[in-house]
Amino acid sequence: MKRFLAIAALGLLVAAGALAKETPPYNPQADAKAQVAHVLAEAQTNHKPVLLFFGANWCEDCRALAHDLATGRNAQLMDAHFNIAKIDVGNFDRNLDVVNRFGNPIAKGIPAAVIVSPDGKLLYSTRAGELSEARSMSADGVYDFFQKAIQSVQSAR
Repeated sequence: MKRFLAIAALGLLVAAGALAKETPPYNPQADAKAQVAHVLAEAQTNHKPVLLFFGANWCEDCRALAHDLATGRNAQLMDAHFNIAKIDVGNFDRNLDVVNRFGNPIAKGIPAAVIVSPDGKLLYSTRAGELSEARSMSADGVYDFFQKAIQSVQSAR
């Protein structure tokens, strides 16, 4: 029994270490204006819209959404349809000029997302905190949410 408990404890320590090494989704040192310019330039080339995520590393919902979007069919959906940038908003005090450029989608919480055409026109925005409970959404819920956003953008064109 002691051996089992020791092995179980070791397993928990290894798992905790792996989680601690996970790369945070938002880079607080990144130049947000340069990030946006870069993905818009990519969009001009590959003709896919830009998806901007606004969030922060301290935000559990932001981290949960970033994780869900980086795996499985969500990652495939993102890759197939968007050029993506993640903009760090700190404690709602960082990169607010970029946030406001796209209609202040963080007013009701983070994470927030906007979809922008390759020429910079706002096509879609979360304005009511739609993603602010992302940790409660399943991977399928995240997929369905962005599938509807894609359909909304495509029907508006």
